[in-house]
Amino acid sequence: MSLSDEIAYLTATDLAAAIRRKELSPVEVMDAVISRIEARNPSLNALVFTAFDEARQQAAAAEQAVTAGEELGPLHGVPTAMKDLFDFKPGWPATFGGVPSLKDYSVPAYCTYAERMEAAGAILVGKTNSPIMGYRGTCDNPLFGPTRNPFDPTKNSGGSSGGSAAAVADGMLPLAEGTDGGGSIRIPAAWCNLYGLKASFGRVPHHVGFGAVAPFLHEGALTRTVEDAALALDVLAGYDDRDPFALDDNVSFAGATRQSIRGKRIAFSPDFGVYPVDRRVAAVVAEAVGAFEQAGAIVEPVSFDFGYDQKQLSDFWCRMFGPINVDGLEGLDGVAPLRDHADEFPPEFLASVEQGRSLSGLDMVRDQHMRTQVYGEIQRVMRAYDFLVTPTLACLPVDNASDGNTVGPSSIEGVEVDPLIGWCLTYLINFTGHPAASIPAGFADGLPVGLQLIGRRYADADVLAASAAYEQVRPWHDNYRLAAERSLG
Repeated sequence: MSLSDEIAYLTATDLAAAIRRKELSPVEVMDAVISRIEARNPSLNALVFTAFDEARQQAAAAEQAVTAGEELGPLHGVPTAMKDLFDFKPGWPATFGGVPSLKDYSVPAYCTYAERMEAAGAILVGKTNSPIMGYRGTCDNPLFGPTRNPFDPTKNSGGSSGGSAAAVADGMLPLAEGTDGGGSIRIPAAWCNLYGLKASFGRVPHHVGFGAVAPFLHEGALTRTVEDAALALDVLAGYDDRDPFALDDNVSFAGATRQSIRGKRIAFSPDFGVYPVDRRVAAVVAEAVGAFEQAGAIVEPVSFDFGYDQKQLSDFWCRMFGPINVDGLEGLDGVAPLRDHADEFPPEFLASVEQGRSLSGLDMVRDQHMRTQVYGEIQRVMRAYDFLVTPTLACLPVDNASDGNTVGPSSIEGVEVDPLIGWCLTYLINFTGHPAASIPAGFADGLPVGLQLIGRRYADADVLAASAAYEQVRPWHDNYRLAAERSLG
């Protein structure tokens, strides 16, 4: 077996420890990772930009640091990748999710993930695929095409962090960046059998200041284990005075994965009271919830009444993103893709742009009343319970389209839903800012299903503890062999 295969499914935690013990060198790790990416990425389209020469140079420098006995960061020599959306590193392309006219565009700045991962010793090898402006729960765009699911390449990986999810699930990388404005960490985690944590709003600083609140926007990581997610959060979290909402506290999350959840109270909602859920997904999640009871928690059913149906809620999320889309693309230096290349954008996106331009300030203020009502209803439940569990998504992975415009289902169990986001039980938590994770729940028809675990505000450590307890009772790691053994043809 080659080193590439031997280390493919090692965790970031184990890789970093092996490098510190000099059992593996950063150079040989990087060579093995690059070899696997070159062999497997063409069949998935997970990474859309690679900087292998730069990564090899950084690996050589990392090896010298180990040899010299220098102080090493917690991810020293560990390869990772960042997302090609609102995620930047100077000199690297920034296509904002596959806008063709931005294929050579670059932003001279660092996003939080790139900045803090490199400070922790990790090495960025490239950028991963995403839909244009992250405006959907699937991963596809006209420049790069769809990212295919490692468990069935005819299906989509989920979005918007779909390239990162596919790369991690396929053993190309131990962890990769996800961002989350409506579920974009949790959605692809569910479809790719990964653990995806969206921390509390403010836990990981964001460099867009007041622009990160409508809805709440997050940076984080996609991993195969809860332990790696805790390690990544320890690296990414912490105060940054460029973010007016950054939490100014000093919390370590690594120890949370060893805490008991015995006696904790968990509310279970199969549908938030409004979502149609594919009966195959519902059955898997209902059975998986029992793992928390095996870990000693108390699980009870709860009901919700938001006062709005799922179509009104998904329309609200889309309205919130309209102004962000307009501002994001019209604020680029030296280019005007919306003005000069409107034909590059999906019709659904252009519709959101026009809606964003038409919204008044009063419209946006009134919309916040709906958001407040959703927050209040979730808080009502969270006052009585430590956690809330739902399905992550209402459907199984969908087929990839051939025109760069893959979307989700238009109906589920006979009920019409918005194909962009209406099948995702995730975006409500971007209205509220609670910590939430998608945990592998099992498989239906050979495809992964995710379970969403929501914690109290700022109780990120508790979410990690409950996730680790679930992982111990119901480990999912053996299922990665299904991806590892797939045909590359």
